[in-house]
Amino acid sequence: MLTGKNIYKSYGPVKVLKGVDIEIQKGEVVSIAGPSGSGKSTLLHILGTLDKADGGAVSMNNTMINTLSARKMAAFRNKHIGFVFQFHHLLPEFTALENVCIPGWLAQRKKNEVKEEATKLLNMLGLSQRTENKPNQLSGGEQQRVAVARALINRPGIVMADEPTGNLDSANAQELHHLFFDLRKQFNQTFLIVTHNEELAKLSDRVLHMRDGKIV
Repeated sequence: MLTGKNIYKSYGPVKVLKGVDIEIQKGEVVSIAGPSGSGKSTLLHILGTLDKADGGAVSMNNTMINTLSARKMAAFRNKHIGFVFQFHHLLPEFTALENVCIPGWLAQRKKNEVKEEATKLLNMLGLSQRTENKPNQLSGGEQQRVAVARALINRPGIVMADEPTGNLDSANAQELHHLFFDLRKQFNQTFLIVTHNEELAKLSDRVLHMRDGKIV
């Protein structure tokens, strides 16, 4: 479903990725683990089209996404890839419901259809009483669940998560772990997760260990 071949990336003289190969199948939950500076987040950002590789190829569902124009790449990313970050990146001036809706509206889907689907997602994630709250009125765990709903609104092929539990206490982190696997069970949702959390890594179908810019 998602394949990266021979991916290289440098920032100035620093070689961050040194010929990485990776393949993710539909419905898998795969974690990438490794020490800080090993290239985990850089790899995730390149696979998610948030950054460009210096060399190599990235394909998803038989589309060579690294060769797309900036405009087509942005449209592909919005439709096919959902993101969850350590810091939720919710827009403070919008309600929980509006934050979830934004990627659907950017995809020019019907506003009411998106709103209805966003409401269902928030209900499913236990946030039915929080739809009209703004981010500063939500706990950290609630904000992260809103971010998960936002990642799912366009029914992406894959959700990429970069240290999704890094800013949560242990109880909320555990809840988010179970949520990912519930979503996989319900929707056959694919996840690629960069994490330092050993518990989350152990629950995954596969753990890829990175060191010095390579998968080892």
